[in-house]
Amino acid sequence: MKKEEIILRVESALDSIRPYLVADGGNVRVIEIDEDNILKLEFVGACGNCPMSTMTFKAGVEEAIKRAVPEIVTIEVVNLTTA
Repeated sequence: MKKEEIILRVESALDSIRPYLVADGGNVRVIEIDEDNILKLEFVGACGNCPMSTMTFKAGVEEAIKRAVPEIVTIEVVNLTTA
């Protein structure tokens, strides 16, 4: 599968949860998907420094992506805030 196709599917999965992130003043952006299908994301806005970002990532972002794009091996958030 082409990288562009995978990115479109990741973006579609993120679009399903973005309204919840935006409602709290945040968002998430795709940085890259490397040749090993490792996805790098960045939380932006309020999500970038929220103490609940780990839970948001695990329960929302990661779950949505893994369900929609099983080809993704690992998901890393470059600026994940730990509580």
